[in-house]
Order: sequence, then structure tokens, then C-alpha cells
Amino acid sequence: MTTSNGAAQKPAVPSVPNRAEELAELIDAVKALVVPFVKDADDAFPERAQGGPAGTSTADLPVRTALVESLSPQELVPRLNFSLPQGNGGGRDAALALIQRILELSVNTWDQGFLDKLYSSTTPVGVAAELLLSVLNTNLHVFQVSPALSAIEKTTARELARQFGFTGPRAGGVTVAGGSASNFTSVIVARNTLFPETKVHGNGAGRRFALFTSAHGHYSVEKAAQAAGLGSGAVWTVPVDAEGRMVPSALEARIVEASAAGMTPMYVNATAGTTVMGSYDPFEAISVICKAHGLWLHIDASWGGPAIFSATHRHKLAGSHLADSLTVNPHKMMNVPVTCSFLLGPDLRTFHRANTLPAGYLFHSPPDAKDKPSGAATNGAAANGAVANGVAAAPKEDEEDEEDYTEVWDLADLTLQCGRHGDSLKLALAWVYEGAAGFERQTDYAFSIATLLADTLSKKSDTFALVSSNPPPCLQVCFYYTDGAPGTPHADKAVNSRRTRAAVALLIRRGYMIDFAPGDNGSFFRVVVNWQTRPGTVHGLVRALELVRKEVE
Repeated sequence: MTTSNGAAQKPAVPSVPNRAEELAELIDAVKALVVPFVKDADDAFPERAQGGPAGTSTADLPVRTALVESLSPQELVPRLNFSLPQGNGGGRDAALALIQRILELSVNTWDQGFLDKLYSSTTPVGVAAELLLSVLNTNLHVFQVSPALSAIEKTTARELARQFGFTGPRAGGVTVAGGSASNFTSVIVARNTLFPETKVHGNGAGRRFALFTSAHGHYSVEKAAQAAGLGSGAVWTVPVDAEGRMVPSALEARIVEASAAGMTPMYVNATAGTTVMGSYDPFEAISVICKAHGLWLHIDASWGGPAIFSATHRHKLAGSHLADSLTVNPHKMMNVPVTCSFLLGPDLRTFHRANTLPAGYLFHSPPDAKDKPSGAATNGAAANGAVANGVAAAPKEDEEDEEDYTEVWDLADLTLQCGRHGDSLKLALAWVYEGAAGFERQTDYAFSIATLLADTLSKKSDTFALVSSNPPPCLQVCFYYTDGAPGTPHADKAVNSRRTRAAVALLIRRGYMIDFAPGDNGSFFRVVVNWQTRPGTVHGLVRALELVRKEVE
């Protein structure tokens, strides 16, 4: 059958399914586009190791590199030429043409020059994981429709939790749709556990909850407070020290201050790898304060958590086992495909009680299942029948064992979600492929690359002024251009910000994407290395920064 313009028109439903052949042909066609995309990034490595032509002004360089062609939205939209057909579709050719344009107009995160954000490219095994998930196209809300993936998620989350010291029989976790969603879920679990009546009645009864996070903590805590009906004003920021770590004494002072203001302190968010500086808060000292005041301790290890795989660097996470919940995002440091975020905890019963709701049309619990929600101990503060924030604690574990608590296999019942992607497979397949020892080698390597960059910059103190400590606490390195005195930025904040922003824009033409962040002396450079960054890329970037410096004076 053909249309009036001669295009082939597919029947609504083929008389005989032939999807396997169509899939094979389409995968081959897409492969012919995406593999060269990755190869372009690999082939560009020699250029990244050079920093670009020394005798050529950046403005005279080609506008497109293997990394990206930088375009404004007004320039990109007509180039993309994307619209949705209201009549018949264009079939395979139209889809492939769109894929080609998407590749041409996207940032190639496989390129060595992509040093901009707290993630980078995935790996070949990551692509395989995404392909498998697309083929399965199932939902991890109930075990019945996702048996293998549910078992993989439980095993992977349990083993990941064990890395952080959650070794109890009910330790584990679930995947959630990103680090912000994991942090939000932790706030709900904390509130519904410490104050069970809020699950039904909300935040009423005249109580105003207070949450605490460091001045360098992620903005998702404020977002979570808004979404939970607490308001962003419920979040109290805690000062940090010179290295960007939460000050425990300041935390305690803020808790006392909030209580004196008539608020109910509830939750502390500590950070393992802050977004800008990569700092790790002192978890053991923070835990002592949380126990003393009966607060829930959450650790946002979205970025810096994978350091736990390294015998050399896991000391940065000392005390992680004391947390009531912990977020970690393998899609950041570990090159797992976006999105892959876990919310972990020492006892999944708290996740279940906080989030479960009756939905008999979906969750078909065994007839003998027993789960009696009640308040639960938090951070050791409410153990053995004690009271945390005025809420009676849960029975001790041996008492609950007698109640025959039924293990939850319908994993959506542990979260705020219904529909859930099989994100745990992305980490699971990488773990099978690399092993924990491989993760350790890659982590140690990436930290050594961050140190190499910091060392290289510090040796060129006439040009660069480090903001980060050396070695840096995590994989990002922050610095300014100097002005006169070695290792000292310009006295005028506006000058520093102007130079930094201008240099970041020019570097794109030389094949590097890096970021900047606000600081005490204006905006500074922030470079994020990763498990795949080569030493040559570090030296090439520094050379490019030196060349660009002459163009931003």
C-alpha cells in the first residue's frame, strides 16, 4: 500500500510478527552511526594531549571539534530541524536521519576533553546494559513481571550496602530515579519513621521540622523540603571549615538554635564528596551529635561514595556505617549509564514502613505476610525502647524476628515510585565485568589523575592559583588564574570571574569542556577528571589554559 506521495504505508498490525528481523536491521543501522561517534572521540585524543595549535588564535580554530559544536538554543533549533509528523511517519530513514542529527549536535561525553560535570561517558558494557534493559522493557514495581531484574537489584543493593558497612541481615537498598530523588526519599523515610503519624496526617499538629545540611551541601535537600511540605525555610545550613567540611560544633549549635526557635530538629544531611570542592564531612563526629539529639543521619554520597571500593581512599568515608540512610550514584564516578542511583540503609524495614500503601491491584502480598508498622530506632538513638524525638522506638530485632517479617520482593513498595527502570543492572553488569578489584584500580587511578592535575597547576604558580587542597579530596580540581604574585588570584573578584568565564568559553573551541563555580575571589575553574582521563589530557588541558590566558586579559 502506498500513500498519495508514493511513500510506503505500513499496516497497523502485521499479519505475522517479524519484529526480530526489523530489530536486527535497525540495530545494525544505528550501530553504523554510534560506533563512529565513539571512534571520533578516541581519534581526537592526540589533539587533547596537545592543547590545540600554539600559533593559532582560538577564534580562528574550527567551530566544531569531536567534543561539540557550541551553539546557542536559537542556533541549534533550526539545525536540529525536529518536528513530529501529524500524518504518517517517515519510517526507518527518517528515524536514522534524526539520530544522525542528534549525534552531530550533542556533546560527545566519550571525548577526553569532557571534564565539565560529575559524570562522563559510559563504557561499552554500560551500553550493553542499556540495550538489554530496552529489549526487556519491563517495570520493576512487582516481582511477577521482573523476576530476574528484581533479584539482581536486591543482590546488588545488598552488596553495595555492605561496602559502606551496612552488614545486618536486612541491610540493602533500592534504585531511585537520581540522587535528588534518593535524597528526597530519605527525608520521607526519616519523617515517617521518627514521626509515624505524619504518614497519614502530614506535618500538622503545630510542629515545624528542621533539617540540617552544610553550606556546601546539594540543593536537593531544599527541593526535598519543599516537596515534603516543609518548605525550603526548614533547611538550616551549617558552616564549613576551610576545606569545605561541615563543622560538627556548628551543627550542634544550629540544632540548639532551631529548638530554641520552636522547631523540631529531625534530619541531618552529611556529604561525601561535595559538588564543588569534593569535600567529605566528618561522619563519625556528626553521628555522635545525631545520636545525642535523636536525629536521622543521612549521607549524600552521590558523588564521592565509590571511593569506598579503594583501600587507599575509603578512610574518607569512615563512619558511613553509622548512617540511617545513604545515597550513592554509580552513574557519576563509576561511568555507569545515567541514571543509576541507590538509596541504601542498614534495615530495609524502615523503607517499607515509611513508603508502603495498600494497592491490592498491584501488590499481591502472601496471605501470611506480617508487617506491623511502628516507629523505628534511628542512628542508635532510640534502641531498646528508648524515645527519639518523642517517638517510641520499634521492637528490638529479635522481637521482630518472632513476628516473622516477610521480605519484600515487590520493590516499588520500598519507594515513593510505582514505575521503576531496571537501573541496578547497569551497576551489576559493570561489577560482573570489572569486579570489585577492577573498581578499586579505576578509583585509585582517577584519584591519581586528580593529583597529577593539582601538582601540574601548583608547579605553574605564576599562572595558576589552586583553590583545592593538594592532593584534592575527590576528583575535581578548583583554581584561578593568578595576577602578578605567584599562586594569588586578582584582587578584583569581577576580573577573576570575567577571565574564568571567558576562558571556559574559549576552551570549547580547543576541545575541552570544563566548568566554573562561585568563590570568595569570584568565579574559579572547576575541572572534573574521571576513570578514563589520560595523563596526556591533563597536560594538554593545562597547555590550552595557558594559551587561552593570553586571550582573556
